[in-house]
Amino acid sequence: MALLLLVSFIWAFSYGLIKNRLAGIDSTAVATLRLALALLVFLPFFRPRRLKLRLALQLAALGAAQFGVMYLLYQRSFLYLPSYAVVLFTLTMPLYITLADAFVARRLHVRYALAALLALAGAAIVVLNGTLHGDLLIGFLLMQVSNLCFAAGQIAWRRLRPHFPSGTTDASLFALPYAGALAICAAVSLVITPWSAVHVSSDQTIALIYLGAISSGACFFWWNLGATRVNAGTLAVFNNAKVPLGVACSLVFFHESANLPRLLASGALMVAGVWIAEKK
Repeated sequence: MALLLLVSFIWAFSYGLIKNRLAGIDSTAVATLRLALALLVFLPFFRPRRLKLRLALQLAALGAAQFGVMYLLYQRSFLYLPSYAVVLFTLTMPLYITLADAFVARRLHVRYALAALLALAGAAIVVLNGTLHGDLLIGFLLMQVSNLCFAAGQIAWRRLRPHFPSGTTDASLFALPYAGALAICAAVSLVITPWSAVHVSSDQTIALIYLGAISSGACFFWWNLGATRVNAGTLAVFNNAKVPLGVACSLVFFHESANLPRLLASGALMVAGVWIAEKK
């Protein structure tokens, strides 16, 4: 759980960076550049010894969905949503995690479903204060498909991990998911991104390097690694941990205001969700 918690803290800072520092840069270009940087981080560790072609293609396809399609839609949603709404619309992630696991296992765990619903309620307490209309609806739909891709990828990694060749580490093969993700983003970007009009300032370059190498590169790896060490119910809960954490970061580091009783209630519900998911 420690890896999932660490990544949740890091991701809590990312929404504001994307919305405020990268405004004006084509969203598909941002997705492509972030994934290119993430791939560069893991290329030095790439060791495909004894790896079967089928598994290599499965890992690339996993990355194309979990990181590639997810990022294309996630980055696009910032055109229609303020950053807090992007956080808000990740609320359905625990339900998608639970349903994806149930689909693969062909069995719905009631305990995990309850944990996911508690996580959903916990996150909703913090940020749910409006209704869907106009651009919010478009952003919501983009985020739901993005959430589904990310959820399916997490479950797929959990299922593929036991099939790795003996002695193979996660880091030695993680370049493959990023390669698949970059391939699909680059293909879409070649068609729709006006690269000649993309101008990146020094501050934006720093933000992109941080988001690509740390928030994407290291954190996606840590997240998928952490996903193999917990059950599906706990994984579902942690997919919403970034919501109250994001609010807490705004309070402590950016001196924004928030409803403290709601934040405490949210944390209590998520702790209860983890307890239910981990209870034997």
